[in-house]
Amino acid sequence: MKSYRRLAILSATALVLISGCGRDATDIEQAQPGSPQSAVPAVSGEFADLGSVCGKGAPTKASAQGVTADKIAVGVFSDVGFTKNPEFVDAAKVFTSWCNDHGGIAGRELEVKVRDANLTEVRQRMREACRDDFALVGGGTGLDSLGVKDRLSCLLPSYPAQVAQTGSIAADLEVSASPSALPLHDIQTGFRRWLITEGYPDSIGRIGMVDADSPVTKVLADKSSETLEGLGATIVYHDRYPVAGVSDWTPYAHAIKEKQVRGLIFNGQPSQLPKLEEALTQIGYRPDWIDATNNNYTPSFAKAVGGSASFQNNLVDLGGVAPFEKADSVPALRRIEAMFAQYLPGKSEITFPQLRAMSAWLLFAKSAASCGDNLTRRCVYEAALSNTSWTAGGLHAPVDISNRENPVKCFNVEQATSDGWKPVDLGTGTELYRCGVDNYKFTADYGKPATLGDVGKSMTEFE
Repeated sequence: MKSYRRLAILSATALVLISGCGRDATDIEQAQPGSPQSAVPAVSGEFADLGSVCGKGAPTKASAQGVTADKIAVGVFSDVGFTKNPEFVDAAKVFTSWCNDHGGIAGRELEVKVRDANLTEVRQRMREACRDDFALVGGGTGLDSLGVKDRLSCLLPSYPAQVAQTGSIAADLEVSASPSALPLHDIQTGFRRWLITEGYPDSIGRIGMVDADSPVTKVLADKSSETLEGLGATIVYHDRYPVAGVSDWTPYAHAIKEKQVRGLIFNGQPSQLPKLEEALTQIGYRPDWIDATNNNYTPSFAKAVGGSASFQNNLVDLGGVAPFEKADSVPALRRIEAMFAQYLPGKSEITFPQLRAMSAWLLFAKSAASCGDNLTRRCVYEAALSNTSWTAGGLHAPVDISNRENPVKCFNVEQATSDGWKPVDLGTGTELYRCGVDNYKFTADYGKPATLGDVGKSMTEFE
């Protein structure tokens, strides 16, 4: 029973916090020269206002581990054996195929290794990456903190699409191009403040929370509670459900109704929220809002909630990332759509985590290209940190890469409707985001990110 419970807890951790995964721990299959996909690069080498990201060159040096005069070995972490969702691997295939078609990184071809952590095998895959890879880019795994000390011990830099656990969030030698979490501040402060003071002020005194019963979601819930109470809200209901899921959500729905919850936050598997909402709809109860979290920012979510989509009010915070619905006015989104259409034809939809992955790839590629022939880990890392207003070519609001503790000051909100997701008017006119947010700083101790000092290393050894 103890083994089964531990596996269930780990399962919930991965499902709640990270959805990206891959295939086997091998090279990604890319379009080969002369194939129908690569014979004529339909998408130019320019990326929105970043200009040329990839291009030709004449490198001569094997300047670092994983770097030769011809190639750069890059690792992509995933949980292929667990979630079966290839979004991070697909994003890597699209970006690297596009980049290599246009000359690679100053003439060096990107060669990607998928590091399949299979949820619990993070340390094994990290040791392989330490042996072979120049850097980790555009991936993520649900139990990422298990490998962070190994990564720091071998001085391996990481440019992830997403981070999940406290030890990994803003750890040393980790650069988040589009942060999904912060170590000391609540990245959703702007959204939470808007909900309870502007969007739905009557909900401020009656907030409810439902979480999957796992250690990681418990930390998420504690952080959310602290922020909301710090902003003046009152939590009137807080419950957890078994990590294996719930067959009948009716008791939870009745409890939410009895407590007269006006604002509901759900931290759990995306597949479970539509079931809870169906139960709420069946008893005729509608909170003012439900924070579905951006794990549910997919076309399939509205379909999953069915008739509840027009009854329940689902909102998500995209944290300053351009919404798909605005692609016509966002050149960076249009470029990504064109890249996926060419290098991953037949894919039905691009996911929100893939947008974060593309930002990570763009930051890495742009930074690496600036190093020229003398391509070293330190050069790329320092070039990335020099970006104090990184937007990935207009894909998201400005991120101060140099500020590890509080680099994001913008948010934007999407609402689920029977016709799909729609941007919420935040009174910003033609601007996609509301910025200038003063993010709440946590007072409780939720753990700290890993440092080089934790493994007896220092930046003087980083080359």
